[in-house]
Amino acid sequence: MTDVATLWSYLATTPLIWLTTTILAYLVADGMARHLGNPPWANPVLVSVLLIAPVLWLTRTTYATYFEGAQFIHFLLGPATVALALPLWDHRDTIRTSVAPIALALLAGSIVAAGSAILLARAFGLPMEVLLSLAPKSTTAPVALGISEAIGGIPALTAVLVILTGIIGAVTVTPLMNVLRITDWRARGFAVGVAAHGIGTARAFQVNPVAGAYAGIAMALNALLTSLIVPLLVRWLV
Repeated sequence: MTDVATLWSYLATTPLIWLTTTILAYLVADGMARHLGNPPWANPVLVSVLLIAPVLWLTRTTYATYFEGAQFIHFLLGPATVALALPLWDHRDTIRTSVAPIALALLAGSIVAAGSAILLARAFGLPMEVLLSLAPKSTTAPVALGISEAIGGIPALTAVLVILTGIIGAVTVTPLMNVLRITDWRARGFAVGVAAHGIGTARAFQVNPVAGAYAGIAMALNALLTSLIVPLLVRWLV
């Protein structure tokens, strides 16, 4: 037992084990979701969190230690965000003919997502640091972290809020759209891309390729617009 404990103490401090744990947890979660037919509640990101969190708790591993191992995946968020230019280019003809509705939907979604978070945080009396960390929650993580740091928020808290927003959006989008009787895949995809960034976009691709393409478009455009309007909303509302 002493040898096992010594071996684990060594492995727990090496980056490779947590990178491997993260990848394996996601593969298991994704396989489970596919086996169940990709229901909204079996979101792979959510299931991965539920698998990894007990392991970290049982092994008493700090977030800093875990992140040191998983930061390569975090680094890949940057290139993945840049790659969102591809759906923009692939659907350039559609975008060109629908500039007005896309622009209006994007503007409304971005303002409501950030503005409602700020106003609700103020209404509940949350500390200013939490309010500023919450404002960019609906955009993709690399952009949200940069905005949070620029306006005086806590980037680590913003990262958690971004993930929670994406998971909630991915889990609720399909039932919500069905209740609202919204059947246009373009509208469904665009809505989830604006509100729930990458995790919501991944869910949209699972449901329908057109919805996924428009979610990717919305996610990319929202990242750009949110970086412009959040600092202005913070100054105006706070």
